[in-house]
Amino acid sequence: MNFALFSHVPWPEGTDPKQVYDDITEEFLLGEELGFKSAWIAEHHFTRYGLGAAPMVLASNLLAKTTTLRLGFAVLVSPLHLPARVAEEIATLDILSGGRVDVGFGRGAAGSEYKVANVPGEESQARFQESITMIQGLWTNRNYSFEGQHYKITGANLVPVPVQKPHPPIYIAATRTKATQEFVAGSGHPLIIGVVLDTEDAVALCHTMVDLAKSKGNNMAMSQIPFFRYFYVAETEEQARADTKESLNWNIDMIQWRRTFDFGSEVYEKMEDFRKTRTELPPSYDSLYENRAFIGSTDQIIAKIKALQDQGIEHFGCNFSFGGMPQEKVVKSMRLFAKEVMPAFK
Repeated sequence: MNFALFSHVPWPEGTDPKQVYDDITEEFLLGEELGFKSAWIAEHHFTRYGLGAAPMVLASNLLAKTTTLRLGFAVLVSPLHLPARVAEEIATLDILSGGRVDVGFGRGAAGSEYKVANVPGEESQARFQESITMIQGLWTNRNYSFEGQHYKITGANLVPVPVQKPHPPIYIAATRTKATQEFVAGSGHPLIIGVVLDTEDAVALCHTMVDLAKSKGNNMAMSQIPFFRYFYVAETEEQARADTKESLNWNIDMIQWRRTFDFGSEVYEKMEDFRKTRTELPPSYDSLYENRAFIGSTDQIIAKIKALQDQGIEHFGCNFSFGGMPQEKVVKSMRLFAKEVMPAFK
């Protein structure tokens, strides 16, 4: 089992952005020390949900301070960017890090981010597919030309080219959209599973995508799929629940809240005001605990991960630092995981 870290780099009210970045840096450095193979960050814009607005800059800082840890994007929202620029920046990161970059692409989930980027939401699927095709083409071809509905390039030679051959590993996110599923299955790249689906649904999606890829002549193994969960381990189940309830509720409330904005965002508003006025509730903490998050004692966590392993999952990502979880609790949980859980999978 390859263990990974993941974070949206959340920014709750009352926290300092510099401290948030310092904390994620500490977490990833500790993860390298403890034996995690990779760590992943998410791209988000104009929201407290995550300080991943400049993912290449953040990744550069993290890669410069680590030596063996792979750094992944889970995910880059490729329709918001010029594909050639993304290809250049990732190639540069790949060289500077000695080939330690993994790239997850996704369409994103917030219409507000598309509005700020002046990209029509109805174009997201076409731009998504074209951008990934073009980025991969630039990484692997001389005098590369591409002409799509939204992007065009002629006779391009990327400078620099990635050090990983044929290119940095590509993973593509999908959930329920059939067009995205078809594209991923036909791409030859593995699926990547985020924290937004319940575990049962996420495992079922993995099996569906493996079968769909096979029908298109591609081999997508379950063992290739990075599978991320909200995550926390403590000495007892009671302690784990007590430590995580506030942070997990913040995270889920934020997902709901930011989707209510057609103009602006929640950054200068108060979550408590939203909670008092909303007319429907997101999934409860108990529902998330039972169906989506991996939270509990060491024995419970080992059993949950082994159940995933029985389904063929071999690349498991832990989202310790969700919803503004206090850093001392994140560090304590990571160390307990490395001491008591990791050895069960060697």
